[in-house]
Amino acid sequence: MINKNFTIITFYQFKVILNKQYNYLQLINFCKFNKIKGTIILADEGINGTLAGLEKNISELLIVLQNLKFDDLNIKTSYYSVMPFQKLKIKQKKEIVTLKTRKAIPEKISGKKIDYSEWNKIIKDNDTLVIDVRNEFEVSMGSFTGAVNPKTKNFTDFKAFVKKNLANSKRKKIAMYCTGGIRCEKASSYMIMNGFKNVSQLNGGIIKYLENISKNNSFWNGECFVFDERVSLKNELKKGSFKICYGCREPISIRDIKSKFYVEGVCCPNCYERISEKKKKNLMERIKQIQLSKKRGEYNRFIKQTVSDYE
Repeated sequence: MINKNFTIITFYQFKVILNKQYNYLQLINFCKFNKIKGTIILADEGINGTLAGLEKNISELLIVLQNLKFDDLNIKTSYYSVMPFQKLKIKQKKEIVTLKTRKAIPEKISGKKIDYSEWNKIIKDNDTLVIDVRNEFEVSMGSFTGAVNPKTKNFTDFKAFVKKNLANSKRKKIAMYCTGGIRCEKASSYMIMNGFKNVSQLNGGIIKYLENISKNNSFWNGECFVFDERVSLKNELKKGSFKICYGCREPISIRDIKSKFYVEGVCCPNCYERISEKKKKNLMERIKQIQLSKKRGEYNRFIKQTVSDYE
């Protein structure tokens, strides 16, 4: 049976990469030829990516990654009816998740990985401090019952949160979670290298939990932000209710959409007064061009593509 959905993979592996340029060329050539879109980050410390494509092409990509010696990837797979990315981006950076510290070597040391099936026990344990490692806007969309919100604007801020709030908790049981596990793995490495004795993390992150834990048994409240056109996910990885505002590129809720300051494809209540009239005009012109392309049956990268469009 032909899969009518695109396959989406989110993956990472902390591993020293000696030749980023060689990896870059192998991956960009394969992904372009096979019409795979999304983002890959290559850094000295490893690889991180979220990509989408036809099922067979994604399967072949995983073989390419294995041949490049990424043989211990933490992979999450989901499916969506339209292509969730507009283009392919492969970036070479210093870190796959930016923490700006030498006291974090996840390839060598990180927290104990807790399987999704055991996570509810962690949530219910009053002796365990559960910490959400994501940024504040992500936490505002959804979180686990009883979790601490560090109120960070970016991942780099997590160091200051640890220093200010956890200095006296180095012997306490600490469990952390994030979207897919990568930020937790680096955060746990940082904490252990700074003297924390009992640190664990949700293996596979929120995505793996939502995929496998039924709504009736879930301790998750709200929706989980994801870095693609789906914007947010709910239990069983169903698409959430949030959208992205094209004016400010921030997630917006159903309440925002009902506001008189929301103009689809242009602005939302959060940016209506902040963005210039010129930008609003340009965004309205883009909407017009998309509508014309649809009417003429022409390609436009802003028109959502289905699997049948690819084939």
